[in-house]
Amino acid sequence: MRAAVIQFPGSNCDRDMAVALCHVAGNGQVDIVWHKETSLPDGLDIVAIPGGFSFGDYLRCGAIAARSPIATAIRAFADKGGFVLGVCNGFQVLTETGLLPGVLMRNAGLKYICKPVSLTVQSTDSVFTSGYEPGQQVTFPIAHHDGNYNADADTVARLQGEGRVAFTYDDNPNGSVADIAGVFSENRRVLGMMPHPERMAEPAHGGVEGAVLFRSLLDGMATA
Repeated sequence: MRAAVIQFPGSNCDRDMAVALCHVAGNGQVDIVWHKETSLPDGLDIVAIPGGFSFGDYLRCGAIAARSPIATAIRAFADKGGFVLGVCNGFQVLTETGLLPGVLMRNAGLKYICKPVSLTVQSTDSVFTSGYEPGQQVTFPIAHHDGNYNADADTVARLQGEGRVAFTYDDNPNGSVADIAGVFSENRRVLGMMPHPERMAEPAHGGVEGAVLFRSLLDGMATA
């Protein structure tokens, strides 16, 4: 597996994401790609957009990052069927690029939240989540100020009806509509989620439930 982790000014989970991908990549390669690049490395299997505060969260979270030079290459990669994972700020970037529907708004309590949360796996019909059981409960950390997922009623109904809600919160911490914590694109090759699987990917983190997502991704690529 060859992966690229996108780095913006203000990214702070880029190394965490790269380490998690390296753990499952075996003899693969993980490249850090600066946002001013206009192209992605050749032969990529997945692009990961990590958490952080790209460009200081000015304007809207992810809005400036979505207009960086590398964003055009990410959209082209996704349009060709490439796998894209956006976590936390990465989820915000994916909605701002239009690769995922909806928007991430200020938490309902208007405060930054940093804690482990319980999630339910809603769909396993994707290489990202195929290693979980439908309805399985997992615990991932969250760390965000603008994680309140919102979309209009028709969009939410479509996401639910098409099985494109990846994870929901068991005890909604931020006011997200329908308890949504992560969603897929129509082809299920793009996943955006606010919780951090890369921070629950090895025993030293206190659990390895996040590692399942990365192993599922690798296994799915191997059998594609």
